[in-house]
Amino acid sequence: ILESRLDNLVYKAKFVPTIFASRQFVNHGHVTVNGKKVNIPSYMVKVGDVIEVREKSKQLPIVIAAVESSEVPGYLEVDGKKLTAKYTFTPKLDDIPYGCVMEPNLVIEYYSR
Repeated sequence: ILESRLDNLVYKAKFVPTIFASRQFVNHGHVTVNGKKVNIPSYMVKVGDVIEVREKSKQLPIVIAAVESSEVPGYLEVDGKKLTAKYTFTPKLDDIPYGCVMEPNLVIEYYSR
């Protein structure tokens, strides 16, 4: 579920450099989903939805700098020139790149207290 949040997908598509910048970027209305402006970071993107940086926002320095990095997850089809990303499928745990070893059982144990 967390992987289908709009702010997370904007970050994973490399439209902005950090997850915190992604939340603010969405909140300030710089993103559209299927052509409609969405300013809710927790918006749940569905498979097949197209995320795009609005035309006015494509020249922001933060966007230009972030787009230069090219590694994106397999469940996103990103067009760096048009600044669009298509959410192609709901990822399984193995499809999600983590910066550390993920142990879901420990997370569940922590939140069950």
